[in-house]
Amino acid sequence: MAHSKSAKKRVKQNEKARLRNKSEKTRMRTQTKKVLKLMQVGEDMEKITKEYRLAIKYYDVASKHGLIHNRQADRRKSRLTTKLNDYVTKQNEK
Repeated sequence: MAHSKSAKKRVKQNEKARLRNKSEKTRMRTQTKKVLKLMQVGEDMEKITKEYRLAIKYYDVASKHGLIHNRQADRRKSRLTTKLNDYVTKQNEK
């Protein structure tokens, strides 16, 4: 338990930051799942591309705010892009 006034304030600040970080990470993961699900269902490319761009944006924001490392954001974006490119290739073959 915090005893000093500054320590008590710090506890409050940490809790607010934790909730903010949790929400941002959840948003990032949810958006990724949404893109993957749209590809699995076979939606039109316009809708998938829109959601894909949002996912990339959320990765960049999380990286900028220090929630995930820059290279981890790049790696996740790269993997998602590869999956999207594979999906496009399969669609063009049909």
